[in-house]
Amino acid sequence: MIPAIFGISGPVLTADERAFFRECDPAGYILFGRNCVDPEQLRALTDDLRSIHGRDRLLVSVDQEGGRVTRLRPPLWAGYPSGQAFDALYQIAPASAIEAARANAAAMALELSYMGITVDYHPPLDLRVPGAHDVIGDRAFGADPMQVAALGRAVLEGLAAGGVTGCIKHMPGHGRTDVDTHKALPTVTAPAAELEADLAPFRTLNQALVGMTGHLVFTAWDPENPATLSQTVIRDIIRGSIGFDGLLLTDDIDMEALGGAIPERAARAQAAGCDIVLNCWAKMDDMAGICEVLSPMSDATAARLDRALAGTRIAPALAPEAAELLAKRDALLALAGTPA
Repeated sequence: MIPAIFGISGPVLTADERAFFRECDPAGYILFGRNCVDPEQLRALTDDLRSIHGRDRLLVSVDQEGGRVTRLRPPLWAGYPSGQAFDALYQIAPASAIEAARANAAAMALELSYMGITVDYHPPLDLRVPGAHDVIGDRAFGADPMQVAALGRAVLEGLAAGGVTGCIKHMPGHGRTDVDTHKALPTVTAPAAELEADLAPFRTLNQALVGMTGHLVFTAWDPENPATLSQTVIRDIIRGSIGFDGLLLTDDIDMEALGGAIPERAARAQAAGCDIVLNCWAKMDDMAGICEVLSPMSDATAARLDRALAGTRIAPALAPEAAELLAKRDALLALAGTPA
């Protein structure tokens, strides 16, 4: 198995994609809006992916946070608010905010499970930092590390209850970015002592099964390489100081924050210590190049992948309790006057 997660070009697999995925045998797949036409089509697509590999527990993933980071959108799927909604409720009723976040994530997971999706790149544990670029912004669960960890834990628990594994991101913290990593490479110059706040939510939730790196340079730790490509940051900060021992994915290596050819980026990320490379844009030449340069999946990565998928399940139908969970969420968010 090749330690890569690949995108798909459209709502159904092309003949070339099917042949390539069967031969390359990637660890999993990521879905975008281009892949999600309606529930019947999407479930057929994920069933098709599983049939290629004969693995019921296949990593089929999506960025479904809510708010502006939503791939499965209303009216065909339910609507979910951004992290800021739960932050607002937390300011007046912390326990209610935690329960609302848990109910929201559980409902989301029931829907994703019915769609055949096993991993959601959620929750972001990045702090909201005044004056930073809004690429995180309202996605964050707040500015206080303890609050972010509490709401993040509720999301992980809710997703797991619905049969989906969550992913903490973007280690070691994306909140201080001054540019959008889709377009440029940020450099964070804060001293190590100040960065302790950024690490705190990840450290609290370091038992999460899946985590994702961020494409940021932290001069306090490695002034030359972004975290995704830095052996120092991955070994000493993510695996060391944070204590994360789950499945470590890169953020999308197509982002303009990284330089060099896509296969070269993949090889550097693996050499730095990332378990799996995430490549989103379904460009056949790039995917073929990645398969050529990556070493086969290590035993340690395979064990982490197995642990990450062990609690996932594919539902035969949308569970009726999803509607009850959404109603509970809405009633709790109404306490802060926040629409869902």
